[in-house]
Amino acid sequence: MSIFVILGIALGLAMDALAVAVATSVTLRQASARQKFRLAFHFGLFQFLMPIAGWLAGLTFARSVQAVDHWIAFGLLTFVGVKAIVTGLSADSEGRQRDPTRGLALVALSVATSIDAFAVGLSFAMLGVQIWYASLIIGVVTGVVTALGMEVGARLGARFGRRMEIVGGLVLIAIGIKILVDHLG
Repeated sequence: MSIFVILGIALGLAMDALAVAVATSVTLRQASARQKFRLAFHFGLFQFLMPIAGWLAGLTFARSVQAVDHWIAFGLLTFVGVKAIVTGLSADSEGRQRDPTRGLALVALSVATSIDAFAVGLSFAMLGVQIWYASLIIGVVTGVVTALGMEVGARLGARFGRRMEIVGGLVLIAIGIKILVDHLG
């Protein structure tokens, strides 16, 4: 498989991470370099690991996961999105903002944005693609795209405040719905 095909796949897989990074950064308004790094690193790491996991899982296990992967992504993104909306609507959200680049929220977002990479790993196994090379490219591309998305989202959040936090939550839910519709349709 050529580098250009792998880069195309990597960019396609990174689009969910980009949208989630923008939405997450919007909720932070003033994302620090550490928060940007944390999200970019974890999204890149999960996008690196999931194709490897899919490649190793084999066809038997894959059929079981493919039947529910879209529901898992939808549930995780909806959960985090609803939390962002509730925080944006609460009167004191300016003072007690939760950091979605930490803890369970970070893990949920990382898993939700990388589930499709698992299926890509299965395809790579069937095509005989060198998984380590392809996964490394996917992880690096996702990390870079996520960092860029964090920068854009932070600027939007700083400019528009709580309203953008609500919009960010709605975007996360919309991404979850899109994943669900794409797999069910």
